[in-house]
Amino acid sequence: PKENLLKKNIKGKNILITGAGGSIGSELCRQILELSPKKVVLYENSEFNLYSIHQELLQSSKRSEIIPKLATVTNLHQINKVISENQINTIFHAAAYKHVPMVEMNISEGVYNNVIGTYNVAKSASENGVENMILISTDKAVRPTNVMGASKRVAELVLQALAKQPHNTCVTMVRFGNVIDSSGSVIPL
Repeated sequence: PKENLLKKNIKGKNILITGAGGSIGSELCRQILELSPKKVVLYENSEFNLYSIHQELLQSSKRSEIIPKLATVTNLHQINKVISENQINTIFHAAAYKHVPMVEMNISEGVYNNVIGTYNVAKSASENGVENMILISTDKAVRPTNVMGASKRVAELVLQALAKQPHNTCVTMVRFGNVIDSSGSVIPL
């Protein structure tokens, strides 16, 4: 990896990581903290996961401000407040329900969280002048065969539509494949 490219949108900036306590979000937190951001806001709806990643990051020798926020991306008011109060520059949006069988058994919650949550983060980012928003998507969004993949594909379409609107936020996305040891990983099964 080219360190100057990694640091470009992180070093000295205020970073928000949604789903910060999840398997992908927590690894993002660890690596982002190493790149010397000014502030890292951990945005998580699981109290235990938020506590765990917050305690771990407090042990770091890095001197970034670390702020844990117990909140959900499905609450537009909450996400707006956190982004504006913390003057966020870059958002890594990893908050999602990613476990295929669980989303199949809880369709409305899965779709609501993955689609409306992404919409809320993207809308708030553009309205609050956030410089960069990165959606962590999934390979299952390619020609989806399940509800989880379809919900993540719609989340991608939300960002593509936003990218066509006039605003100053650079919206991007990346698709991850099966992440070993993630909460939705097929490997242990």
